[in-house]
Amino acid sequence: MTGGDDGARPDGGVATGQSQGESELARSPIQRWVNRAIKDPRRVYRAMFYVATVFFLITTLFPFYFLLVLAVTPETGALSLLPQLNTVEFGVFLEVFQRIDFLRYMFNSIVLALTTTALVLLLASLAGYVFGRLEFPGRQPLMLLILAISYFPPAAFFVPLYQLFTGNVISEVSLYNTPGSMILPFSALFMPLSIFILTTFYGQIPDGLEDAARVEGTTRLGALFRVIVPLSAPGVATAGVLTFIAVYNEFFFSQLMNNGQPENWAPIVGGLLSLQRAGQFEVTYGIMAAGSIIAVIPVAVLVVIAQEKIVSGLTSGALKE
Repeated sequence: MTGGDDGARPDGGVATGQSQGESELARSPIQRWVNRAIKDPRRVYRAMFYVATVFFLITTLFPFYFLLVLAVTPETGALSLLPQLNTVEFGVFLEVFQRIDFLRYMFNSIVLALTTTALVLLLASLAGYVFGRLEFPGRQPLMLLILAISYFPPAAFFVPLYQLFTGNVISEVSLYNTPGSMILPFSALFMPLSIFILTTFYGQIPDGLEDAARVEGTTRLGALFRVIVPLSAPGVATAGVLTFIAVYNEFFFSQLMNNGQPENWAPIVGGLLSLQRAGQFEVTYGIMAAGSIIAVIPVAVLVVIAQEKIVSGLTSGALKE
């Protein structure tokens, strides 16, 4: 075979490698990338991961970074995304506690969130047991009705609750400026989600475990808190964390059910608004940013701890199976 026959097929056609190379060059860059992605799907997975990471950094972490920059930049200094180290002022974080009783505001928020979370988990556990482990007519429509409550805006409940809590409906009932004026609406708003989560987890517990506990003389209530709740620890932890964070960050009722004073159980929202009025003739954005960063710390610590609890609960549950 002569040298001119190199690259020719026995049937007289052009070699496959040559035709593929020419067709590859004829395609656009996007078509070539799609072709390689089809052959190697890991390219798509990596691209999706990079896009999701960049989106997360921009939408989640960048606001916290900007809050930090705004906090450490002097009020008279020029705001820049890369502040000079010799101009930053970390003393603004101490000034937050000097201008107002910020610790009391944080204490009020934590107490309100913990109390609401405990009440929600208690009632949601009972409701989750009923919906997840008992059969009765109308169970699904009733569950949908409960879930529908969580879709109503808080403003829909404000006027009747405000009239009730200020004593305009029943003169003997006046909960304004008390923890009850916030805990009751918080519980009603955030309980449907907890009921749904716990119903899902409680319904997955094998009936044999509950039956074994009841054979030994335990009541349904005892089996719930001694068997079902411990085995559903990940679900309980998830419902508790979501409720705590939602109550801690709640603005509407936290602002309108008290006069904003720390001695009247005003939560962290009232403290941040008080920092806004802390300046004599101007809005002190730097101090407000510092207060916002301090206010996030308890929630951040809780999320880190809760993640470990949930992962350990799922792992121990899998090992027990």
